[in-house]
Amino acid sequence: MTAPPRPIRSAALGVAHGFFTRQGGVSQGVYAGLNCGPGSGDDPAAVQANRAAVAAAMGLDPGRLVSLSQIHSARVVKLDAPPAVRPEGDAMVTDRAGLGLGVLTADCAPILLADPDAGVIGAAHAGWRGALGGVIEATIAAMRALGARDIRAAVGPCISQRAYEVGPDFLDAFMAEDPGHARFFAGGRGDRLMFDLPGFCLARLRAAGVDAEWTGHCTHGDAERFFSWRRTSQSGGRDYGRLISVIRL
Repeated sequence: MTAPPRPIRSAALGVAHGFFTRQGGVSQGVYAGLNCGPGSGDDPAAVQANRAAVAAAMGLDPGRLVSLSQIHSARVVKLDAPPAVRPEGDAMVTDRAGLGLGVLTADCAPILLADPDAGVIGAAHAGWRGALGGVIEATIAAMRALGARDIRAAVGPCISQRAYEVGPDFLDAFMAEDPGHARFFAGGRGDRLMFDLPGFCLARLRAAGVDAEWTGHCTHGDAERFFSWRRTSQSGGRDYGRLISVIRL
């Protein structure tokens, strides 16, 4: 019998949540474990079973665990009820109890946000493109529009700086917005640099007035616990599993 999933949690948030690892679940092969990505090539029945296990761990009906068709954007979806079709976007907010907001990642940063007193939560998928494009600030603004004032956040498992090698064009995109972004890059081999995705996300959160922490887990460096797009592609793989991070009121 498959063991129930055991998520990573942050003491900062003050509401029910979990950054789920790949451990547990019924998927096999390259998706082995708790693959929750409908967009992967995994057996849809296995993905459905994995998502049902996550919903159970969060005290939710499976139909009330919502995720998006993620497009690396700054689009935020406000939810009052589970949608009939997965909306396109990269963040969700709600002030309704009993809805699980789930973001899917495999190196990008999952960000869970909450104002427990106001009863408002959010979840964002922040790859470098979305983070630079404003998905974090858009999520915070959408939560404040629902009445949130004292927002706290946790950045979940994602690729860390020691594993995130990028080229000069990548640096140029950040420097074009703000030369101060240079502080998120460290020297690598030749013209390569190492980018600090969790540090960049934390800086954006804190600049917006949100208390935030990173769980400290690198997806690339721990194949037993985490799926990683970069690790898979470096080994010649074509597809990979997706982790899910969920928050609910």
